[in-house]
Amino acid sequence: MPISPNFTIGMEEEYFVVDLDTRDLVPDLPEALLKKLERPPVGTTSPEFIRSQIEIGTPVSQDITELSEHLRTMRRFVSETVAEHNMAIISASTHPFAIWGAQRHVNQERYNLLARALQGVVRRLLICGMHVHVGIDDRDLRIDLMNQLTYFLPHLLALSGSSPFWQGEDTGLKSYRPAIFSALPRTGMPDEFSSWSDYERHVRVLVDTGVIEDASKLWWDIRPSSRYPTLEMRSADICTRYEDGIAIAALYQALVATMFERRMQNQRWRIYSRMLISENSWRAQRYGVDESLIDFGRSELTPMVELIDELVDLVREQAEALGSIDYVERIRVIVAEGTSADRQRAVYENALSDGADKDEALREIVDHLIVETVEGL
Repeated sequence: MPISPNFTIGMEEEYFVVDLDTRDLVPDLPEALLKKLERPPVGTTSPEFIRSQIEIGTPVSQDITELSEHLRTMRRFVSETVAEHNMAIISASTHPFAIWGAQRHVNQERYNLLARALQGVVRRLLICGMHVHVGIDDRDLRIDLMNQLTYFLPHLLALSGSSPFWQGEDTGLKSYRPAIFSALPRTGMPDEFSSWSDYERHVRVLVDTGVIEDASKLWWDIRPSSRYPTLEMRSADICTRYEDGIAIAALYQALVATMFERRMQNQRWRIYSRMLISENSWRAQRYGVDESLIDFGRSELTPMVELIDELVDLVREQAEALGSIDYVERIRVIVAEGTSADRQRAVYENALSDGADKDEALREIVDHLIVETVEGL
């Protein structure tokens, strides 16, 4: 029987950097800016694949309140630092009008290898994500919980949608990021594995044949981290409002703890096929919180507001034990008010109604994202 995990938590977020004069992505980050970004007050910062991106990683946090403080500190630091160079960050999974073909990747060996290996599909990777790590020391437990938690990934995606626009066009989706990311290999839902050794055997086939260097090249929506003793959730868009990101992180942590507690009671969540869960993922991409997901237990479409009520009830006991129930409850606000995708679309439509042309309306979305990214910090 595994020892109860402590469920420590950490987050990684990726931001776009925009030029305040044009609202477009900057072509590059000045060396002086990169040097200053290397010294955050907490956590770590690093370049991402595209030169106009910055990734932050919070320190390991003991609870959601601590994580919230770390995330606020880091967003504020990055925002204030880039502002010194007439730039701003936006926390959204796509930029409203940037053209992917105009971007260049960071000249580092890691990214140069990716560019050579993946060619055109990785050059289109003009997207940002949010990753949440929950600490689980026991490797077999990580695999068992991963198998069960896959069911909930569409729910987390639906709550996080922030990528409705792509290259100046409204895609009609609340989350277009997965459509871009899925062009890469080894993305989407992981297979079901019977144990850590079973997982390692599958990874070893790819490593031994030289297809990948290590397990970090598995870009699934949920995976055992290759760097930390954590189960890493990667399905969500990055949230523009930091409170929404924290709410989703709190829900994910509480789900991990709930699935562990059920295991201790010799219960487990039913495992459904990738085909069925992928259908819910598509609905989450397309509709966000506006429509329904399939409740596989009842074999019927169920509105998100009902599913969220059920989710909060499901995790309530563990969320209270973790001291995160107030953060988890905020997901009801997301369902009621909509996600960043809904607000971006509203800004665009309002701008057009007020007489703006298409390009002006797209720039107004960027202005909105700049403000909302740092609101409340």
